[in-house]
Amino acid sequence: VQLVESGGGSVMPGGSLRLSCAASGFTFSSYVMSWYRQAPGKERELVARITSGGGSTNYADSVKDRFTISRDNGKNTVYLQMNSLKPEDTAVYYCNARSPYYVLYWGKGTLVTVSS
Repeated sequence: VQLVESGGGSVMPGGSLRLSCAASGFTFSSYVMSWYRQAPGKERELVARITSGGGSTNYADSVKDRFTISRDNGKNTVYLQMNSLKPEDTAVYYCNARSPYYVLYWGKGTLVTVSS
């Protein structure tokens, strides 16, 4: 099983980034996919989640109306479009896969830095 995040980097406040998470080694279309983040000195928190078919999403209040999670089950990839980025969005972003039986897989993370 592999979850490989990409797309992180440094951006100025107000900018945008799109994170991708490429999955392999499991039946991607059966898994709920999520993005979490962990800022320095803070606990890991849920950012966004999307159901296996993509029909339902939910977001942390802090990112609603700025971030959009989506998935392409044909490409085994989940995305996180991040707009209007703020310094407080600075964190390592992790991709998470959850099976119907609550088996969890994690990626290694990608760093997002928002700074002027």
